[in-house]
Amino acid sequence: MTETDRPLLPPDGAVAVIFISLRTDADDEGYARAAGAMERLAGAQPGYLGLDSARGGDGFGITVSYWADEASARAWRANAEHGAVREMGRERWYRGYRLIVTQVLRGYDWGALV
Repeated sequence: MTETDRPLLPPDGAVAVIFISLRTDADDEGYARAAGAMERLAGAQPGYLGLDSARGGDGFGITVSYWADEASARAWRANAEHGAVREMGRERWYRGYRLIVTQVLRGYDWGALV
């Protein structure tokens, strides 16, 4: 990911969906394809503002997607294709995960992140 691909800071009041997960060792190629497809699909949804994601070598990862408002985040949750891939994730790719939905109060950045 280049610096120009990174999302801008979400505006105050935006919704941040924090997905904390631990991967299994199964099917990295299938996971990468599904994750890319979901990122493209989310990007086409009204209210999508961007995402930040990181994963360690131990399979622990955090992805934060940003949405204009709660309705946009809920619409993403209700998307049928997203739901099907979420179910595959439970069956194949994740040992477990935690999801936290919160509102952005303010954001700051400094320097290069990549």
